[in-house]
This record gives sequence, structure tokens and C-alpha cells, in this order.
Amino acid sequence: MSIPFPRLSRLPLFLLSAAALLSLAACTSTPPPPPAPAPLSSATPEQMVAAIRGAAGSGDSELAVQPLRDPQVEDLREDAQRLEAQRRYADQAKALDQALAIVPDDPALLQERAEAALLLEDYANAETLARRAFELGSKVGPLCRRHWGLIEQARLHAGDAAGAANAKTQVDACKVPGVDRF
Repeated sequence: MSIPFPRLSRLPLFLLSAAALLSLAACTSTPPPPPAPAPLSSATPEQMVAAIRGAAGSGDSELAVQPLRDPQVEDLREDAQRLEAQRRYADQAKALDQALAIVPDDPALLQERAEAALLLEDYANAETLARRAFELGSKVGPLCRRHWGLIEQARLHAGDAAGAANAKTQVDACKVPGVDRF
């Protein structure tokens, strides 16, 4: 024989059950985002820049057009080179930013600024600047290889093997032999 519960005793049981369900629902949350991929390269920014400049090569055996430069811009570029040698990368970036304020669409200057961003470990900005420099500049030659070399290094740092491999292919595509002189 069962003992009937009075109607009032069911209400607290219902409220207790509802409270338990709500507290369990509150414990659930969205899972954390997956961790960023690990870099595919353990190179320091200085090593990355050296690899980029090494990929450009000397350019002696190919045609490379060098535009005339504004003397003020050239002074700022020389200051930036000196500051880089002193490992004063933030000051180097400022000098290059001043030069870019004078000639904002100079592909070589954009590339130098991209390399300064890389030295400051601002990988996203470095890649953006290198891509812009490529779009504005020559699609062949040493400077082209520097653009794609930087993109390759940025993709390696981001853990993007496919992007790095694509950039490496582009580096190789920038190689065009010079004109034979008789």
C-alpha cells in the first residue's frame, strides 16, 4: 500500500528538480577555441629576415630596375639601416614610416617596412605590407623574392604549411634570367 503525498509536498520536489536542472545547464559552456597552430619554424625574427634577404640573392645575373629616389627618403632609409644594425627595431620602423609618408607606394620601401614589422614580431602586418609591396612592384627579380620570402616566413610562423609551400613556389617563380649581352 502506498502512502499518498499531500499536494503541497510535490511542489517543493518539483522546484528542487527544476533548480537542479538549471544549475546543471549553467555548468555547460561552449568549448574553448582550438589552440593556434604551432609555428613550423623556430627561427628568430632576425634569422627570418636573413633568410628573406638570402632568398633574394645578389641579383647580378638578372635585370632589376632601380628608381630614382627622393634624397629625404634615401636619408630616412639609411637611418633605418643604421637603426636595424643597432637592433633598434621600433626606431627603424618609425624612420621607414616617415619615408612611407613621403612615398607611400614604393614597393622597396614597403618591403623594408615589412621586414621591420617582422623584426618587431608583428607577423600579420609584415605579411600585409609584403603583399601590398608585391602588388605594387615588379613580379620578378630580387625584390619579388623578398616579398614572397617574407610571406613564406610569416606563414611558417602561423603554422600554415600549405601557405608557406605556396609562397616558396612564388619565390622560385620570381627568378628570371637576365638579358644576354654580346
